Amino acid sequence: MTHADDAPLLTLDLPDADATDRLGHALAALLGAGDVLLLEGPIGAGKTHFARALIRARLGRAEDVPSPTFTLVQTYGAAPEIWHADLYRLGHPDEAVELGLEDAFGTAICLIEWPERLGALRPPGALTLRFAQTHDGLSREVTLTGSKAWLERLEGRIG
Repeated sequence: MTHADDAPLLTLDLPDADATDRLGHALAALLGAGDVLLLEGPIGAGKTHFARALIRARLGRAEDVPSPTFTLVQTYGAAPEIWHADLYRLGHPDEAVELGLEDAFGTAICLIEWPERLGALRPPGALTLRFAQTHDGLSREVTLTGSKAWLERLEGRIG
């Protein structure tokens, strides 16, 4: 089987919030320093809900995980550190540099909402999760896109 870099790896149905939580927990167990998840999708598609579930799973405890909509970045002192960024309000990719994201991409687990705001700063090798509401508006669908390396990491663990 051939696999192009940044090809769709799988699409999952997320019928409810619990399914989104389970995906966050499953991915949390696979992540390490330098892993970047790019969370795409419209407002209300489940990006922040997913990020909260993943962060709580990594921390191993129920913790308040605020949306970084207004602060732009929330960091969590896990090992490795977790950065959760919401770039919706950025006007230019240079603003992402000012936030310190370029450095964090190499050392932390980074969850980036609205990654299209990164422009050319979008890190190669990231795993993209594209969230969408289904036609009935009650459930979600997520498509994971990434490299062959991600395919190998996810195989048999997600889905």
